[in-house]
Amino acid sequence: MDDHRSDNVQNGKLSAGKNISCWYEPGLDTRLFPELLSDLETEVVIVGGGLAGLTTAYCMVCSGKKVIVIEDGYIGSGETGRTTAQIVTALDNRYYEMEEFFGKENNALIAESHKEAINFIEEVVKKENINCDFERLSGYLFLHPSDKEENLYKELNTLQQCNINAMMLDNTPGIPIEKKCIHYPDQAQFHPLKYILGLSKAIEKKGGLIFINTHASEINHTGIVSSKGFKISAKHVVVATNAPVNNKYATMLKQWAHRSYVIAALIKKDSIPRALWWDTGDKTIHTSTPYHYVRLQSHNDEHDLLICGGEDHIVGINEGKSEEERYNDLIKWTQERFPIAEVVSKWSGEVLVPMDSIAFIGKNVFDKENVYIITGDAGIGMTYCTIGGLLVTDLINGVKNRWEEIYKPSRFILKASEPFFRMLKGDLVAVLKKWFYRDTTELSSIKEDEGKVVILDGQKCGAYRNPSGKLYLVSAECTHLKCMVQWNKDEKSWDCPCHGSRFTYSGKVINGPANEDLPSFSENSPE
Repeated sequence: MDDHRSDNVQNGKLSAGKNISCWYEPGLDTRLFPELLSDLETEVVIVGGGLAGLTTAYCMVCSGKKVIVIEDGYIGSGETGRTTAQIVTALDNRYYEMEEFFGKENNALIAESHKEAINFIEEVVKKENINCDFERLSGYLFLHPSDKEENLYKELNTLQQCNINAMMLDNTPGIPIEKKCIHYPDQAQFHPLKYILGLSKAIEKKGGLIFINTHASEINHTGIVSSKGFKISAKHVVVATNAPVNNKYATMLKQWAHRSYVIAALIKKDSIPRALWWDTGDKTIHTSTPYHYVRLQSHNDEHDLLICGGEDHIVGINEGKSEEERYNDLIKWTQERFPIAEVVSKWSGEVLVPMDSIAFIGKNVFDKENVYIITGDAGIGMTYCTIGGLLVTDLINGVKNRWEEIYKPSRFILKASEPFFRMLKGDLVAVLKKWFYRDTTELSSIKEDEGKVVILDGQKCGAYRNPSGKLYLVSAECTHLKCMVQWNKDEKSWDCPCHGSRFTYSGKVINGPANEDLPSFSENSPE
């Protein structure tokens, strides 16, 4: 396992960043699949070996289809391995806000889809005998100091109209300093990597094929071609790569990438109830409205892990606060509410937030009828990935699905666009300022374990010097739409502030929508 982790930062195979989440336990191996080394033909090819891709593959093989899944890293190496794995009907956006965009009937269908996703996961765990720590438990939504109590009551009223089981409590169980909250009795959680590895075994058992270390350099309606030239011909193509790598403009211009931070700390067993907690988010920050989200995970005989996330910001735009400061703020917030001990792990993940707050699932915009995407998890990835698998399976099989119109990627809701474009305008100004006026540095001044943008022969380059003194030089232009990447000191990656593409320090793409590596250079020539 040590060798398995040691290559992570440079090649991005294990996980999309330097920091490894608590889900990568000793003995849990995500490499148990071969690489694609020949041409193949199938009915459905799925790009992406995370929860969305594997749920889709499982649903497809259960419906009798021949399926192949390809993943350019190891299973779960994208955002599935960096989630906190809450399985909920309590969404990041409030239902009373979504009703303004979607109306009461569609709002109820959105709620229905998340409830069915939770039920589906529970049924699969039982049917396939997947040991993934799945459990049903309560969730509690309490007020952020910047929010108003009346909004809790507005949310409760809308939840009840959407047939979500919820009630108001005068005090928040497990957090004495927090008062009124909404109680959601029917939520769930699991161990995400154990679950998708269980799905993988079930897929193979039912005749599906899974290939890792296989990058899809070409994707179209006929199938995919790997970076090594092997082709998979298919009748249907599903791209489930968090950000769709086959869609440069139509979808990515309607969603924004956020970075969210997570800590896992020891907490004495049975010292607090097993539950999920969320606050309603900081209303003073219009770009991301960061909120806190908390759960427990079994650890050993004496302690559980308390997993707490938050401190979100736009990818590549730190808003004047370093990654270390965000972790420290997160630890402080957690210590004020829970009796935690040592922080044993920390990491960050990327969340794609659509302009109207719900996922894009269905036929790819401006593409052939047999190409599908699943994207825009909006911070609720466990249920949206599951909804994606259920919905895309119905679309491919010609089965009418009640959620099709709600989630279709071609939708554009004008009401929802106003706050999105206000945010977009402000952030693009910041990006452009950084592009044209960013201070650059001399190559010789870059210290060990430091990354900065430099100019070599008139060209902007990303330069990183590792702890041993070795220098890595890459183009500073994102291979998606040529925005300038920014150095992520915490995860040791180059991140694009325009649409969330990310690259290792050696230039390998680890997050879309970019699908090509950053060109690498020698110290003497960036040409």
